[in-house]
Amino acid sequence: MNIAALTFGKINLRPLEPEDLDLLYKWENDSTVWQISNTLTPFSRFILKQYIAESHRDIYESKQLRLIIQNEKSEAVGAIDLFDFDPFHQRAGIGILIHANENRQQGYASDAIMLLCRYAKDTLGLHQLFANIGANNPASVGLFEKCGFQLSGTKKDWLKLPSGRIDEYLYQRIL
Repeated sequence: MNIAALTFGKINLRPLEPEDLDLLYKWENDSTVWQISNTLTPFSRFILKQYIAESHRDIYESKQLRLIIQNEKSEAVGAIDLFDFDPFHQRAGIGILIHANENRQQGYASDAIMLLCRYAKDTLGLHQLFANIGANNPASVGLFEKCGFQLSGTKKDWLKLPSGRIDEYLYQRIL
């Protein structure tokens, strides 16, 4: 992976490293973000260590790609994923996390999405990306709309939360 090609604006994207184990353990086991990622149970260090060890696999084999988002100081501020990679239909899902509140609203997420869109089109040859966003997440709706994603549909009562069911929006961007 050409690291220079994965730099845009305030951020760069890099592959997972073994040293990211503690960071992933912290992020993946933060129950305050589970609702966004549809996670129900914590991850063990063992499982995350295996995940990192397998992250070198080609996206065509694993059907997913996770990259760490680093700021100008090379500090990890979040992660961005491609998932449900479908090379035949030339599409993939995209997910993003900027973990700490102080790193949100800094432009890191929009830079990361714009960069991953460029990578998906120019390197992977994808035609489109999609994002699934809970109706209770206006910040993500605004972020993806800012990055050129358009609302394509609404999945009614799609997500079950402790407070009840909510809709999930399907956003798409044709690359």
